[in-house]
Amino acid sequence: MTAHAISAACLNCGAPVSANYCSNCGQETRLHVASATEFFHEFIGHYVALEGKLWQTLWLLVRRPGKLTADYIAGRRARYVAPLRVYLSLSLLFFALLKFGPGMHLDVRPAHSVPANSLAITDRPPDKNTVRLSSKLAQLNPVWETRMQALNDLPTDQMIGLVKAKFFSYVPYAMFLIMPVFALYLKALYLGSARRYGEHMLFALHSNAFAYLVLGLIMVTQTAWVGAPLFLWLLAYLPIAMRRVYGGSRWLTLLRWAVLMMLYVLTVVAVIVGVLFTTTIIL
Repeated sequence: MTAHAISAACLNCGAPVSANYCSNCGQETRLHVASATEFFHEFIGHYVALEGKLWQTLWLLVRRPGKLTADYIAGRRARYVAPLRVYLSLSLLFFALLKFGPGMHLDVRPAHSVPANSLAITDRPPDKNTVRLSSKLAQLNPVWETRMQALNDLPTDQMIGLVKAKFFSYVPYAMFLIMPVFALYLKALYLGSARRYGEHMLFALHSNAFAYLVLGLIMVTQTAWVGAPLFLWLLAYLPIAMRRVYGGSRWLTLLRWAVLMMLYVLTVVAVIVGVLFTTTIIL
């Protein structure tokens, strides 16, 4: 095959072609051997959404609350990165910053060769600086109490490092599973609006992607003159976006926003506690 071979019929479905793309299946008709650079770009683009329209998506996401969701619902979609893709990209970057960013690094290597996934109770006396965790887990499950006591036998820095390592392994997945719950809250708050659940899910992905983006910028800058305006914009963003997408009066939107935030915060706290408990005691 030459560097750029143009076929008269689509090599994928066999349909006749006369342009650069097959009108039947969409495959390119101008084929060439892929380079290492193209493989790398395709890999990064698939997982992190690093393509030209990403910047247009991010600009609209930050500058005009709810506009990206409204455009997507109205059918203007090809110009933007898909909602799930932009959410996954920004959440991935945020949790990477949260784990490895400035001031967040802890040495998670266990001391005394204690495996991170195999805690064992030792007979040595606890270090005077060790944090002691008290519980009554034996009443529920003796194995859980055993694991809690195993954590108690670790030095404080090792205990924190172990919990942090396991926590960051699971919390991104748990936060993603909150998105359907967030959309369910919106569905309940806008009963009678004739909005489908998928539209609420779309709004949930965009609004939470914006939150990850802003929180990540605050973590990176670490300056009050940048962080304070970003945080204020984060607070004002959601009610503005809700009114643009769903309509309604300002006061009713603010009321719905307050209820949504209360439910969302309670859900996030419950999920974080559940992840900590599950990863350190049960698993």
